[in-house]
Amino acid sequence: MGGDCDSCGITNAEQESSLVEDFSVCTKEKSYSKGKRLWKKVKYQLVEYHSLPAYLRDNEFIIGHYRSEWPLKQIFLSIFTIHNETLNVWTHLVGFFLFLCLTVYTAMKVPKVVDLHHLPEVLTKAHLQRVHSELMTCLPSMPHMADLQRLRNELRTALPSMDVLHSLSQWHVFELLSNCLPQSLSSSNHTDACVLHSMKSDLANMIAPLLIRPITRWPFFAFLGGAMFCLLASSTCHLLSCHSERLSYIMLRLDYAGIAALISTSFYPPVYYSFMCNPFFCNLYLGFITILGIASIIVSLMPVFQNPEFRSIRAWLFFGMGMSGVCPILHKLVVHWNQPEAIHTTGYEILMGLLYGLGALVYATRIPERWMPGKFDIAGHSHQLFHLLVVAGAYTHYRAGLVYLKWRDVQGC
Repeated sequence: MGGDCDSCGITNAEQESSLVEDFSVCTKEKSYSKGKRLWKKVKYQLVEYHSLPAYLRDNEFIIGHYRSEWPLKQIFLSIFTIHNETLNVWTHLVGFFLFLCLTVYTAMKVPKVVDLHHLPEVLTKAHLQRVHSELMTCLPSMPHMADLQRLRNELRTALPSMDVLHSLSQWHVFELLSNCLPQSLSSSNHTDACVLHSMKSDLANMIAPLLIRPITRWPFFAFLGGAMFCLLASSTCHLLSCHSERLSYIMLRLDYAGIAALISTSFYPPVYYSFMCNPFFCNLYLGFITILGIASIIVSLMPVFQNPEFRSIRAWLFFGMGMSGVCPILHKLVVHWNQPEAIHTTGYEILMGLLYGLGALVYATRIPERWMPGKFDIAGHSHQLFHLLVVAGAYTHYRAGLVYLKWRDVQGC
């Protein structure tokens, strides 16, 4: 019995020891798990400027709410959280989708993107056949038979290609059509006058669209592509640069390349459409701005260019690129001084330059956060204002591009 009790005693002691060990292990695991969760929570919290590594220190007037060396998963999720880069990301990301929609809209409307309100609606086949029959009936009574015969032959050739009538004068065509009508329709009889007006309107409806030849759109789409690249590169840079020094190095260069691309391609529509009838100056200005844009991208790739002390130099470089467009704009005004479209587009371009220039000034001076450090960490600091001004300037240029397209589609060279 004693042995059995001893055995029972030993067994109970072992069981108690085992329970203590299990409890200790469980406590340690829970403590470790809680510490790990706490470490993750602390590790991915926002920090202040003085805690940042050197490569993330760019604006000492923004005191807090920084992300520092987060893993990519946490960085991508942070696009939906509040920090000092949230609005920097979204201002240009929304701008990118805006220009993406504008590009799709423009592509779907080609060649009807311009508002040619003076042109008729699409005619039905039966309507065109009736007008053609009436035109052929009036041909024998026309006093300028030779001219209309030539017009009729050109019309037949133009119908498949839509190009031949580009060289004809619209008002000359309408004059020939008026002379084509029989003299009996020119009387003072009210009914005949209505018939005359109806026939002239139908004939104008048939021929007016043939006088419009849409010009090439590639300069306009080059600008839209440059704008989208700039906005998406900027948004990506602000989102990912806090991951590591290596990724920050890559993203900043991509951001500067996007700015150079936007400025360069912004000159393509005004230069091409202003001087499309003068290939020498067209190629000269396009070549110059393209070379200047490539040079700016190369300079942007230099490591020393990233240092905070070169902030003003970066702003002046891109401002200088923008100012290089003054020469072709002044040249356009001299060549097309009697064209209202030249004045209209110049007004848009001046507004665009003011928006870009104001954005560069705000970026370089770091206003308003330099006046009240820490007050604009989340919203309202200079870089966010710079982003908004860039989007506004690019949209202003898009409106100018539509004026260029309408002008050249209708007038040609």
